[in-house]
Amino acid sequence: MTTGTRVPATELTGLYGMAIKVFAKRMLGEVPDSIGVLWHQPAVLKDLTSLGRKAEKWNALDPNLATYATMASAAYVGCSFCLDLHYFLAHDHGLDEAKAREVPRWRESTVFTPLERRVMEYAEAMSTTPVTVTDELSAELLEALGPGAIVELAARVGLMNATARSNIALGIRSAEFSASCGLPPLAERSPADIGSHA
Repeated sequence: MTTGTRVPATELTGLYGMAIKVFAKRMLGEVPDSIGVLWHQPAVLKDLTSLGRKAEKWNALDPNLATYATMASAAYVGCSFCLDLHYFLAHDHGLDEAKAREVPRWRESTVFTPLERRVMEYAEAMSTTPVTVTDELSAELLEALGPGAIVELAARVGLMNATARSNIALGIRSAEFSASCGLPPLAERSPADIGSHA
């Protein structure tokens, strides 16, 4: 199996490997190279997959807000795989895919509400180094969403940062999931907005 990743993908083997293949094909329609890369350390793949499935059951934060936050974090960090996957999942879960498409350029897009913008601002602020989340932004979101949703928001963005930064370091790029189901391409960030945090 050839790949453009920095660690070459390997073939999944054994019962667990076969189960992962079946799950990936059912969910994504294919087995992406990223799984073959992570298969070099099956415990990492197993634990990350398990954590991802558990996180999908969290329900204190509105699913659309959760999607916009994770996608905003992925766009800010630069993980094309994560961004494409979550756009595909927004479509797959019946969420607002027209808005999800606009997340990479949320600052200049006119489709988002003030609350959605603040959630994406929080996601970007968490994704900077050092983290730039302010007391004011936290207080505003705490009042609007409640403490459980803020905890979930922070956890989702934290998980996205962990997976996105790992994917980038390993050279894992978009697998074009959204294109495979006929979604229009994601909006592109303007050059002035890439890596900025205003």
